[in-house]
Amino acid sequence: MAASTSISSASKTLTNQSTSFPPRVKTSSFPTTHISFSKSSISLQKFTISRDSTISNVLKTVQGSESVSKTRGSDPAPKSTKPTILVSEKLGEGGLDLLRSFGNVECLYNLSPEDLCAKISECDALIVRSGTKVTRQVFEAAKGKLKVVGRAGVGIDNVDLQAATEFGCLVVNAPTANTIAAAEHGIALLAGMARNVAQADASMKAGKWQRNKYVGVSLVGKTLAVMGFGKVGSEVARRAKGLGMHVIAHDPYAPADRARAAGVELVSFDQAISTADFVSLHMPLTPTTNKVFNDQTFSKMKKGVRIINVARGGVIDEDALVRALDNGTVAQAALDVFTKEPPSADSKLVQHENVTVTPHLGASTVEAQEGVAVEIAEAVVGALRGELSATAVNAPMVPPEVLSELAPYVTLAEKLGRLAVQLVAGGSGIQSVKVVYSSARDPDNLDTRLLRAMITKGIIEPISDAHINLVNADFTAKQKGIRISEERVVVDSSPENPVESIQVQISNVGSKFASALLDNGNISIAGKVKSGKPHLTRVGPFSVDVSLEGNLILCRQVDQPGMIGQVGNILGEHNVNVSFMSVGRTVKRTKAIMAIGVDEEPDKDTLKKIGEVPAIEEFVFLDL
Repeated sequence: MAASTSISSASKTLTNQSTSFPPRVKTSSFPTTHISFSKSSISLQKFTISRDSTISNVLKTVQGSESVSKTRGSDPAPKSTKPTILVSEKLGEGGLDLLRSFGNVECLYNLSPEDLCAKISECDALIVRSGTKVTRQVFEAAKGKLKVVGRAGVGIDNVDLQAATEFGCLVVNAPTANTIAAAEHGIALLAGMARNVAQADASMKAGKWQRNKYVGVSLVGKTLAVMGFGKVGSEVARRAKGLGMHVIAHDPYAPADRARAAGVELVSFDQAISTADFVSLHMPLTPTTNKVFNDQTFSKMKKGVRIINVARGGVIDEDALVRALDNGTVAQAALDVFTKEPPSADSKLVQHENVTVTPHLGASTVEAQEGVAVEIAEAVVGALRGELSATAVNAPMVPPEVLSELAPYVTLAEKLGRLAVQLVAGGSGIQSVKVVYSSARDPDNLDTRLLRAMITKGIIEPISDAHINLVNADFTAKQKGIRISEERVVVDSSPENPVESIQVQISNVGSKFASALLDNGNISIAGKVKSGKPHLTRVGPFSVDVSLEGNLILCRQVDQPGMIGQVGNILGEHNVNVSFMSVGRTVKRTKAIMAIGVDEEPDKDTLKKIGEVPAIEEFVFLDL
């Protein structure tokens, strides 16, 4: 569900799709392996680059500080070196026991922001749930003492990540312990909704006996669409299969073999919502999934569909859901999450007779709470020991001289990953990504871990709520079933530049833009850094040259005069500013690729008019 629009001619094919990278002198291929890090003192730096970030933010080098007590002559004996760990919200005893075995633990609940700021300068670590806001003011008040913040749960909306990184503080979370609890709650809502349990219970407690009113529906033989086939979604699917349901799933980036192993068929978004009797939501809240269930989506559903949401409230347009409930398109809904939590007391959705609601109880089991406590305690203790956790959500710092040199290539790597994933056709699970670095340097003198992490970030973050960095990139890719391999090609160019070019290939997937495919069927794009700016230099077999700024339109066209003018006029008429334009071709007067950088996102009417130009055979809009 990446933000892209494509129009292609199904019957047209490409010829002459041979790609020509610089001649190889020496190559070395190496698959993704586990990265080992030193357990010595660690400096921290955030490398996640959002579209509105600047290189200056990436180049900040904030050193994590740690005081060391030394005894000199007749100085008093040093105080205990045990770290102080502040727990600001309730945590399971298993987690507290682990923390107490390592440090001095203080449990102070319901602290005001002022009290937290006053206390934090004494603490080496802070553990919170969702209620404590760890703001920039907290990090400022810590005066460099705070080394790690642990979030007992998945979401980190209440922690200022940028401030944490600037002040040299590692942030870790506990993303796995809640999985089973959330899946079980989803199944509980599914069954309870189907049999009107909540409504019938309220009716009886009001002194009524309404057997005929609360006739339910059976689950056996019904089709359940699982929207998002990650950890929770796959567990829901397993349990629904046990109830005799036919399960389909939509997740453009889920491995097809993992779905088949669970007896689940991966289908397109529209097929999932149009054929399902029940729809269970398990997708992250990202810009592309925000309010993805809206009036248009509901209009495509089978009349009488039932919806369950234990993921994120924002994926549903709540006003649109009320309208769908009122007109009968949606028969019932069972919701554990809401756009605003808690929702207003007079919410039409909460008060609707055909809606079952719970107050965000997905993770609220005794076992899950204990599991989260232990998981976050282990991550915090490991961080205080100088270890790096795969659940870290900001990254350790690469040596400043390496970062300074790689900074422009970091931006290029992320944008190539972001472009490549948007070229993947929906329903194609990404399993294999190959990255080729062309460089004049000896392979032993080129550390590509950061570049690989940024390519992984570009591929995964547009369709996930994961925060990708140098620490967790390989771990996250492995969790999602994606194998990222690398190849280094030594070329005859200036060794002053660490990298001459970067190529990203995605294997065994369909493409929204057929021209991006090589003869071997792989989606392929490549880029270079020119004058400090990232440029797209190759799409499939076609050479282009366009700055990766703003957004991008790729068109495959018949190579004939006037094409640039036609497309440029359409964009100009709709007030879309063109920043760069490049045309590449394989053979004169046959096929060509036009790459157009635009400052604004064209509306649907503009894109439609581009697609109607007779000589344009396919095009795609890509969001950078």
